[in-house]
Amino acid sequence: MSWLLVYPIIIPLLTGVLAYLFRNSPAGRWISVAGTVALLMASIMLMAEVLEQGVVAAQMSNWQAPFGITLVADLLGGVMVVITAITGLATVIYTLSEIPERMERLGFHALLQMLMVGVVGAFLTGDLFNLYVWFEVMLISSFGLLVLGGTREQLDGGIKYVMLNLVSTIMFLAGIGLLYGLTGTLNMADLHLAVRGVENTGLLTTIAVMFMVAFGVKAAMFPLFFWLPASYHTPPVAVSAIFAGLLTKVGVYALIRMFTLVFDQDVAFTHTILLWLAVVTMVTGVLGAAAMNDFRRILSFHIISQIGYMVLGLALYTPLGLMGAVFYLVHHIIVKANLFFVAGVAKRIAGSTDLARIGGLYAHAPLLAFLFLIPAFSLAGFPPLSGFWAKYVVVKAALDLEMWFVAGVALGVGLLTIFSMTKIWGSAFWPAHPDGIKPRLSDLPTFDRVALMLPIIALAALTCLIGLFPEPFVQFAERSANQLLDPTEYVTTVLGVQP
Repeated sequence: MSWLLVYPIIIPLLTGVLAYLFRNSPAGRWISVAGTVALLMASIMLMAEVLEQGVVAAQMSNWQAPFGITLVADLLGGVMVVITAITGLATVIYTLSEIPERMERLGFHALLQMLMVGVVGAFLTGDLFNLYVWFEVMLISSFGLLVLGGTREQLDGGIKYVMLNLVSTIMFLAGIGLLYGLTGTLNMADLHLAVRGVENTGLLTTIAVMFMVAFGVKAAMFPLFFWLPASYHTPPVAVSAIFAGLLTKVGVYALIRMFTLVFDQDVAFTHTILLWLAVVTMVTGVLGAAAMNDFRRILSFHIISQIGYMVLGLALYTPLGLMGAVFYLVHHIIVKANLFFVAGVAKRIAGSTDLARIGGLYAHAPLLAFLFLIPAFSLAGFPPLSGFWAKYVVVKAALDLEMWFVAGVALGVGLLTIFSMTKIWGSAFWPAHPDGIKPRLSDLPTFDRVALMLPIIALAALTCLIGLFPEPFVQFAERSANQLLDPTEYVTTVLGVQP
């Protein structure tokens, strides 16, 4: 088997154990940094193997599929692991300045590493039951990170978060049970073949809708998104950033995987539901953001809005639509995490995230202002940044199908996104601080300034790189979309038989 599939799971798992053992020592935080660097190296090696050999699969303990535990990486799974490692490393570096020693002693870095274990495991698993297991690992560790500070606001947000996600878990388990009863397998590649022999297509479509609801909660789709804006503004900014970058994307990834590999027998019904849910999700999220006056709350609602674009690419179910969904996933993880990092620095030097209580950032922290504009413009879809290409491909896919209304909504939501970013600029950056404070980066200790700004600069540079040199990324997204629409290689690699 390919050990490169196992390393991205084992490395953060061992790092989390070591970080917990050394939680009372400064060594704990540096173990977390070193482990995340190792995760990034392992993920790049895995991605290189996928690019060279195609789909890579491994059967744990030599139990052949579909009877054992399968790990598998195609182009989509491989790139999601790489992006997870990049976001995780940026977050761990950011925490060196933001997370107090008290939270580190409570096991912050161990929980953060366990979160990455769950995320990576979800991207690499080849069967549904283990996808459920990795979802639960994510839920437990993310709940711990949400409430670790122990404030009343955190506990309130954490309870809402976990209760609604437990509803998703129950729906997911029920769907797994019904699907197993109908097909006799939970291996995803085997399910691709098994569903073709199911005679009760009505029940199969019902199960597909159950999975749509379960993953829709994880992805924060309309009308199942209320847990997100109620909780993402409550923990430390570093936690909000990694949540914003990764957690909802696991839900989107699961939707893409299941509704291309397994539930593709009634596309006219299931994908039409996804289409209109995507449209309403876009509109609801952007309107919620427009109504907010807090930096992090605005960004939280924009997560919902942007999820709509990704699901829209899946719902269109064309090579161009899926290409847009893949490109959007990668772009959005980088941009959204970076915007939360900027919000955290703004709070640190200006004293708040409430737009009515901060200001003067452009005059006294011009570097931060410039670094805000890069992900903000990218989120809104300004050329030549990464968000422009992501939106362009999704809108073009809708226009190719003559879905004029859908394309118009997508463009309109982009305009409203500009409004929200302009509101942040016009309140937090452009006017003077209402209390006369001069928020300077130079007032921060040197170590804190480096730890906070390095991730922001790196992610902004990556956003510019994707935007200015989009061709290799677009070609990669196109190959990934074709692989999703024709899963022959995936099934053959996992099962060892031609479908």
